[in-house]
Amino acid sequence: MKTNRDRLVKFSVQGEISHPTVRAPYRVGYDGIARAVPGTGGITYNVRVGDPALGWAGDHVEPGASTKNKDADSNAAYHLYACVGNQATVLSGEGKGAKGVVTGKHGGIDHVLIDFPPEVLEKLAVGDKVQVAGCGAGLEIEGFPEIKVMNLDPDLLEKMAIEVTASGTLRVPVVATVPAHLMGSGIGSPSAERGDYDITTQDKGELAAHGLEKLRLGDIVAILDRASFYGRHYSRGAIEIGVVVHCDSHLSGHGPGVTTLLTAKAGEIEVKLDQEANIARYLGIR
Repeated sequence: MKTNRDRLVKFSVQGEISHPTVRAPYRVGYDGIARAVPGTGGITYNVRVGDPALGWAGDHVEPGASTKNKDADSNAAYHLYACVGNQATVLSGEGKGAKGVVTGKHGGIDHVLIDFPPEVLEKLAVGDKVQVAGCGAGLEIEGFPEIKVMNLDPDLLEKMAIEVTASGTLRVPVVATVPAHLMGSGIGSPSAERGDYDITTQDKGELAAHGLEKLRLGDIVAILDRASFYGRHYSRGAIEIGVVVHCDSHLSGHGPGVTTLLTAKAGEIEVKLDQEANIARYLGIR
């Protein structure tokens, strides 16, 4: 598998650790129960990539450090150009100089999620500035013009054990496949190069039927019959490969978020099941 990585631009984009925000104390779930639980933003000390994506007493919990640029236009660039697998460096505060890695993007609030070792998380504070060596926008796999790559560092792409098959397709290891009807919040977004969209988890029977009840943060999954070339939509025979980036939700139409990494229209990507297909292993961060 050859790429155009030698022609990619690598440049700096910057955010800072964001504070959690609350508009109302309760989130009313699909079951009618109002819950006051942790949500997005801040520094999450005990939830990291590789941990379960479901089962926490929280809602849309983001692993590690949640970052954002306070300027809206700058944050749009930060959220677009920071790619999963990019290196991050703390620029201020007690953790200055510490290194981390981008593990996902969360749409709506437009956070870039960064994993740091536990000893670094303890030194970080809300407002600390973080710089990301943005690289991956414009990444292409040579010979596969019908496959679009996005949000993906070229080094991580090479670590994902993707094979070119004898029939001329790409075979990608994934933890599970997700049927199109389970996808929710984020459908219709005009761009999959930013953010994520959610696997809905309100039907527990469907989760179990597709082996999704044990999803972990960082798992690579295949979403069937959906494409994300210029926004997310249903398309029979299409496929998306993505990474689970945030935790479950009790809200209707929500659940663990998936940031898209690859998408193909019709048969260019096939998958093989591999329970170890997780970016925590690929990136050596656990």
